[in-house]
Amino acid sequence: MPLHDWTRVPAGLYHDFHQSWSIRIKDALNAGRLPHGISALVEQRSGPLESDVLAIESRNRSAQWEPDTAGNVVTQQPPVTRIVRRTSKEIYAGRANRIVVRHHLGQILAIIEIVSPGNKDSRVALSDFVDKTVQFLRQRIHILIIDPFPPTARDPLGIHKAIWDQVEDEPFEFPAGKDRILVSYQAGDERAAYIEPIAVGDFLPDMPLFLTEIRHVPVPLESTYQATWDATPEELRRAVESGVLPQPGEE
Repeated sequence: MPLHDWTRVPAGLYHDFHQSWSIRIKDALNAGRLPHGISALVEQRSGPLESDVLAIESRNRSAQWEPDTAGNVVTQQPPVTRIVRRTSKEIYAGRANRIVVRHHLGQILAIIEIVSPGNKDSRVALSDFVDKTVQFLRQRIHILIIDPFPPTARDPLGIHKAIWDQVEDEPFEFPAGKDRILVSYQAGDERAAYIEPIAVGDFLPDMPLFLTEIRHVPVPLESTYQATWDATPEELRRAVESGVLPQPGEE
């Protein structure tokens, strides 16, 4: 199912799809993609500016988690994406307070965030999103960000550039014809960004989600997106495809 242009409908209508997609990604990860003892959980927002988070957590609070290498889903081979950025430079947070997302099952290993229009609709919202992401990386929490929206005046080169500038100030431009982005951040002594620029109409590739500094699992974005779209109300699907909202009294 090619990616749709979600700028055609109000943010409130996209929110329903966003929530459902999060659940399907969680279910797909829990259905055999994650090692034993690791769970994907959908966490509620902790504030109005924060996007929804899928938290991947270890049940063991006291010990450093090591995956069961007998499985065939977790891999330590480097992911393959169109663009890779690496840095060992120390990250300095712009704010004193750290944002720590926790759940009763234990230590957070990684998170997945699906960007919403609200994350970019003001400088404060964008700054909050970027600061939170950088703080997660400082805490060695791996992050996968899914941004199905084009750049705005507040992130003219995209959400990744806004984040990576806080880590390593280096040039980044979207390839021709691409203006959305998927990026998986690997935390640790060396930080890496595995980047897939995409466009409306593209099929979504699987993206790596790191569980340790060398091991990751593939996140099935295309199949979960399609399942979510198939379950979306027909009127909403027509509105996204046409860019025309139904009017009262219309059949």
